[in-house]
Amino acid sequence: MAGPSLIPAGDFRTSYAADTTIFPATTSRNFAIVGVLLLCLLPQFLSGYWLSILIQIGIFSIAALGLNILVGFTGQISIGHAAFFLLGAFTSAYISNNAPIPVFFAIPLAGVVTALVGLIFGIPAARLKGLYLVIATLAAQYILLDFFSRAEWFSGGSVPASANPFSIFGYTLRGDKQYFYVVLAYVLASYILVTNLMRTRDGRALVAIRDHYLSAEIMGINLTKYRTLSFGLAAFFAGIAGALYAHYQLVVSQEGFGIERSILFLAMIIIGGTGSIMGTLMGTAFVVLLPESMEWISLHLKGGAIDQALSLNNNLTFLREIAIGLIIIVFLMFEPDGLAHRWRQIKAYWKLYPFSY
Repeated sequence: MAGPSLIPAGDFRTSYAADTTIFPATTSRNFAIVGVLLLCLLPQFLSGYWLSILIQIGIFSIAALGLNILVGFTGQISIGHAAFFLLGAFTSAYISNNAPIPVFFAIPLAGVVTALVGLIFGIPAARLKGLYLVIATLAAQYILLDFFSRAEWFSGGSVPASANPFSIFGYTLRGDKQYFYVVLAYVLASYILVTNLMRTRDGRALVAIRDHYLSAEIMGINLTKYRTLSFGLAAFFAGIAGALYAHYQLVVSQEGFGIERSILFLAMIIIGGTGSIMGTLMGTAFVVLLPESMEWISLHLKGGAIDQALSLNNNLTFLREIAIGLIIIVFLMFEPDGLAHRWRQIKAYWKLYPFSY
């Protein structure tokens, strides 16, 4: 008599709760738990350089997650996301420096303040679409950057603002090994929160607006309300990420957070897959590791014929920008659903192997 099969020969979802579960199978849930446990052990084995890379991936993935709510799940567009990231950084630094509030509470407060500002910009932007919406978000980027350069009481003006190290109940966490766990906790909380949000009525309303806004409006969904809400949510997670970045660097400056940083956030969700929560993390890791890969390639080509022709070491910055631009074009042409779609195809292949159906 044949024993029980380890892999079910069908899909036995018989309820709506089973269809919207976070983990489709017990195996995937167990792999996720094991993955988190392995991440907790990484600081004991990795060098400070790789810990810094992982911290950057975690921080930027939270910001990209907020942008994916706006772009991937609601169908809006924003090229001013970096300004809200920077607003969260300045806000958390200002609160922790000028109020008797520990950094642990200053970070979510910065997210709330950034969300409120995002709602203000989202109200007029929610009534726009296409090129007009792009221009509106670009205007938000420049308005906030101009505010940062003039409000010396808030951002320090031309002088970078200082930020306190992360602390909770009188205990201060210093160094990459300790801060890694802080970022990991915020990443897990953010991704679990957004995953559950997409399973709620409001989350399904956002997706309905993305798929066909006219049908969504006929169904009774308030387009202005949910589009404005998506701007607020995107700004909230950008503010959280910016606050984490500020207390990691211990100094905040608006240098490097212009429109090019907003384009990088867009690249993260395009490469990972718009409308995919897991793809957001994959795209962020890809974009963060890409410059390191370019540097590694240039070091191995140093002194060769290609290096002499292209001057890679002298133009490494331009090589990174060219590589990101080319990769965005390649993904838009040949893999528009991003890395998440490719990962789903790989899983489906091994699930059906050796059968083609």
